[in-house]
Amino acid sequence: MSATEPVPGSAPGAPVAAPGGGVIHDIGFRHYDGPRLGRGWVVRSLLVETLRGCFGLGRPARSKIMPWSLIGILLVPPLIIALSILLTGGDELPVSYTQYPNALQVVVSLFVAGAAPYCVSRDLRHGVMPLYLSRPMMRTDYVLAKFAGLAIAVFGVLALAQTLLLIGALLAELPPGAQVTGWAGGLLVSAVLAVLLGAITLLVAAFTPRRGLGVAAIITILVVLSGVAEMLTAVALDRGLTTAASYLPALDPFNLVDGTAVRLLGAESARGHDVPSGVLGGLTFLLVIAGVVAACLALLIRRYRRVGVV
Repeated sequence: MSATEPVPGSAPGAPVAAPGGGVIHDIGFRHYDGPRLGRGWVVRSLLVETLRGCFGLGRPARSKIMPWSLIGILLVPPLIIALSILLTGGDELPVSYTQYPNALQVVVSLFVAGAAPYCVSRDLRHGVMPLYLSRPMMRTDYVLAKFAGLAIAVFGVLALAQTLLLIGALLAELPPGAQVTGWAGGLLVSAVLAVLLGAITLLVAAFTPRRGLGVAAIITILVVLSGVAEMLTAVALDRGLTTAASYLPALDPFNLVDGTAVRLLGAESARGHDVPSGVLGGLTFLLVIAGVVAACLALLIRRYRRVGVV
């Protein structure tokens, strides 16, 4: 007889002798004899749940309004662009694939600002972190699963919009080789931007259990960074500091990714900023992106050392 099974005829709650001299109490719960899927399955399940939650899936109807409204706004311009090309007979897209995420910066910022607090703020508010961070999941697993789920959600939305832009360009009989190449570059830019925004916004959201405060803080930070970058760039240009003016736009995450695309992919700048010349400038921007992401993840892991225990 298993040590976890009560003696036949005994009432629930009766103690049962266990190997080693201990006592196991049966309080009437159903025993689980199925497979233990382990740490990897737990992390995968958390990632999928995070990804679904970013789109409001599995949540009340009101939670679906904001993300899907913003997704609709992101998907409308490609349809309008394709229709305008078909009607006017244009020979190129008015906005390139690499420029598209930057052109809709406000909408992308609102989407990630709404999704990031959902990923972490609710868990902090309800005090369930000690349950998440108990075995077999570790705090690094939690952070990476949440980060990956958010980044994949942002990338998926941008990739869908750029794919619609590609379909419209092909229907308008624009050169397919150039369009596919541009689309691939746009996907790469979207992936880098999604990773960068995911790391920054998740770090901000992890410091408040209130979702509303998290949304407001993220939007404020992204807007302030964009405004400060533009102001400092204008001041540097006014004083003839052209080298500094080429690096200052990198204070804005969107301009940082845009500058990387300009130098490493040969794309056109979305805002017409001067960027550091040569491949070295692009590599500098790329290293800054990697450093920011690594620093945000390190701070997130440190943050969760104080929230729960492993």
